[in-house]
Amino acid sequence: MSKIILTGGGTAGHVTPNLALVDELKKRFDEVHYIGSREGIERTLVEKRGDIFYHPVTTVKLIRSFSLKNFTIPYKLLKGISECKKLIKQINPSVIFSKGGFVGLPVCLGAGKMPVILHESDRTVGLANRLCMKNCVVRLCSFPLDGDFTQVGAPLRRELYFGDKERARRQCGLRENLPFLLITGGSLGAKAINDAVESAKEKLTQKFNVVHISGTGECVRERRYFRTPYAENIADFMALCNFAVSRGGANTLFELIALNKPTIVIPLPKGNSRGDQIDNARYFEKKGCVKVLLQENLTTDSLLDSLEDLTHDENALIRNMSTQKNIDGRQKIIEILSKYAK
Repeated sequence: MSKIILTGGGTAGHVTPNLALVDELKKRFDEVHYIGSREGIERTLVEKRGDIFYHPVTTVKLIRSFSLKNFTIPYKLLKGISECKKLIKQINPSVIFSKGGFVGLPVCLGAGKMPVILHESDRTVGLANRLCMKNCVVRLCSFPLDGDFTQVGAPLRRELYFGDKERARRQCGLRENLPFLLITGGSLGAKAINDAVESAKEKLTQKFNVVHISGTGECVRERRYFRTPYAENIADFMALCNFAVSRGGANTLFELIALNKPTIVIPLPKGNSRGDQIDNARYFEKKGCVKVLLQENLTTDSLLDSLEDLTHDENALIRNMSTQKNIDGRQKIIEILSKYAK
């Protein structure tokens, strides 16, 4: 019986790429297992599917500012590694696939002789993945990285390419003959974007039908403006939109580029993260695929000016996005996992 273990978590960005692989993995493996934290977002998302075996273990996250909790890291990490060793021995998988984040650390360190394949989403390698690299037989990446990495792109959800514009249009109720602007702050740090959008809303709706996925608050429907805290059918809204404003999370960037959607990227500033979103955004900016607006420069006027530039350069941005290679790595990753499983 062939089995695979998936791991990774801490944010949705470490989980959704794994879930993008599951349907195809289930055709090639008899069982798909997921090792994650006891209360993290990966547990919520995996158990919501209902067709994957989920195994909670002890995980620990480094707090980058001074915290007494950091002193418990060695004990909790050793405990998590011990739990993972027992689980891996019990499951006896053919291969392990880690999408990184602190959740994947005890799994990779406890894998023993089991083949571990690692995937890094960002333009720079995260701490957990750096600690795991020596334990991995293959290191894959979305962006080009120095060292022993193979660039394959990001594992994107198949349903991304089959978004239903009309379903999104019915949901938001925006019918005026204007281009659609999708605004999303991702799973973290949307407040700065939400505040700027609220201030600029009157002027934004003069030029766009605005779909604002805010991450918080109530659902709002106004003329040329629709706000919802969360959209499970994000592929529908991506299909509907002509332009986008987004954070610099790797998965969302690769999705928007795969769909050739001209985008203003407002990355999380360093301090709120390790600076990976800035690096991600700058990479695609240099390729002529996106426009970047740093959060420290975000105002009502700068947002409106950036959108003016975006619409002016729409054709050039689409042309540059359409020529990029190694964007959707889902099929390549599946093939590599199948190869090592044999």
